[in-house]
Amino acid sequence: MKKAKYIIRKINVGLAESCKKARDINVLSRIVLWVAAIMLVVALGVLFFYKPARDAVFAPSEIKTVIEVKSGDTLSKIFSGQGFSVRDIDTIAKSLKKDADFTTLHAGSDKIEFIKPAEDKPISKIVILNGPWQRVEISCDEAGDWQCQKVVIERDTRIAYKEGEILDGDSFYLAGMRGGIPAGILADVYDLLAFEMDFERDVRAGQHFFVLYEENYASDKKVDNGRVIAVAFEALRGNVQMYRFVRSDGGVGYYDENGNGAIKSLKRTPINNAKVTSSFSTRRKHPVLGFTRAHKGVDFRAPTGTPIPAAGAGRVVARSFNRGHGNFVKIRHNGTYETLYAHMSRFAKGVNVGTVVRQGQTIGYVGSTGLSTGPHLHYEIIKNGQHVNPLTVKLPAINNLDAANKKVFLEHKDKLNGIIESLKTNPEQIVRL
Repeated sequence: MKKAKYIIRKINVGLAESCKKARDINVLSRIVLWVAAIMLVVALGVLFFYKPARDAVFAPSEIKTVIEVKSGDTLSKIFSGQGFSVRDIDTIAKSLKKDADFTTLHAGSDKIEFIKPAEDKPISKIVILNGPWQRVEISCDEAGDWQCQKVVIERDTRIAYKEGEILDGDSFYLAGMRGGIPAGILADVYDLLAFEMDFERDVRAGQHFFVLYEENYASDKKVDNGRVIAVAFEALRGNVQMYRFVRSDGGVGYYDENGNGAIKSLKRTPINNAKVTSSFSTRRKHPVLGFTRAHKGVDFRAPTGTPIPAAGAGRVVARSFNRGHGNFVKIRHNGTYETLYAHMSRFAKGVNVGTVVRQGQTIGYVGSTGLSTGPHLHYEIIKNGQHVNPLTVKLPAINNLDAANKKVFLEHKDKLNGIIESLKTNPEQIVRL
């Protein structure tokens, strides 16, 4: 009996303690609920009774409208479309010309940003994006006057290395694109190598080439490509190498590994990537006349209307038509060399006898005038009054370096060769000159 009473007593004590704990937990729960309710009321009060503070938290920082400049757009047309008065447009236009030397919008490339501090506020800032490396900022001060300034964006120029290999059936362009060389850089490389190589005859499977060039970045984002720094090609006549170098007088040129001028006075192949259809020959059966006679130039096949660039700088000494050449242009480059371009469909505007042309300037367009069986360029080089083979004649270099510049160049070349070897093994590294 005593043992049973003891057990019942223990049970009663346990139940009492459990009830006490439950009461304590219930009180604590009520306190937590009350605190949460008070906090909710305070938060609602902030949201609904302190509207300015709420609006400051949720309002956007600014409202931006971007207009892309299209053909026919003018500054006045775009600005009046954004609600600007004639007076403000005139003030802004004058400020642009005076403070930023800005007068013209370019359709298809320029953009204009109109910025408001809030939806119900007037435009307070305008940004004209007129190129990847500059912009013009126009702002309105507290007095309502418009001020503008030109902002130059700093370039982060890095060096890139790409290489290619000519495969069976390849062209230089196909091999370059496969190697990841940008199209614009490939075109520049072609123009450089065309002074020394014939891309129709000197390109064979198994040849390797590389190019070192600039890539321009802004805020770690690539914007565009820059200049070709170095290029090499395993041509049939030997390895062609060119390095870009700034001389002590500020002039820029491309030089071979020994510091000799790599840019010749004339290009062997005026039209890029054109196929040779008829070579220089002292005895060739004429495709129209049917009898054998000398072919005093090289024919390059190209579609009608393809621009024909001058192979070198000089003065136009003939621009005419005859039965054999059709429409042709003849350029005298110096006391030694002349070039002739025949079978043109038409002449370039502004090219007349006496016109001084620069190397690469378009002088006419491919056609099939005169004694011709199809559209092509007939190209001649005349040296001291005698016709020579454009593909084999030794052309003079220009801008050779003097002793002092050559010494600096050789050091520069060694530095570039070191960069080339480094980027070969680790193409992802960031290298700057």
